[in-house]
Amino acid sequence: MDSESGGTRTAHQRLRTVVLLVAGLNFAYFFIESSVAVSIGSVSLFADSVDFLEDTAINVLIFLALGWSLRQQSRAGKIMALIILLPAAAAAWQAISKFGNPTPPDPLALILTAGGAAVINLTCSILLARFRHHGSSMATAAFLSARNDVVINLAIIAMGLITAWTSSGWPDLVLGLIIVGLNFGAAKEVWETAHQESLAAKALAGNSID
Repeated sequence: MDSESGGTRTAHQRLRTVVLLVAGLNFAYFFIESSVAVSIGSVSLFADSVDFLEDTAINVLIFLALGWSLRQQSRAGKIMALIILLPAAAAAWQAISKFGNPTPPDPLALILTAGGAAVINLTCSILLARFRHHGSSMATAAFLSARNDVVINLAIIAMGLITAWTSSGWPDLVLGLIIVGLNFGAAKEVWETAHQESLAAKALAGNSID
């Protein structure tokens, strides 16, 4: 029993170290990507920059919540599911504001910035991959968010090439709306995982499960 609890503590310590590193990387790149997004007027890049803030919040929350009870972790997981929706709301707002006149962002700046974001997010997803089956919605949330970010970054790069070819702002606008869908999907999966933890906590407590 002691060796098992010691192994759990060691796993928690490793995860806490990783999530602090991931949080720092995300927080630093948020300032870079948001500055570029505002300067070139990119909806998709702005949504992605807000996503870096989301990832920062998720990983800081994981750091604080490790060691909590299963019920507390379930609640934290549901909070993070709601946090994941923040970039979706930001992208939707930007899309609405530009819908009447979707001017194209600077393709080169967009591609280079999205490429840097892809490197950061790929690094984070590799660091977090081993903890995906850590057994909590918190680890699941961190991995899913990093994984989805890589996909988004590659899509932004491709969209930048299309923008350079067409000189249209519509590809950027459409991708911003796609990001909304991706984040809704991630939030749904994290919420479902957290709900399963809530049921498990009730079962351990001897409560009936409806």
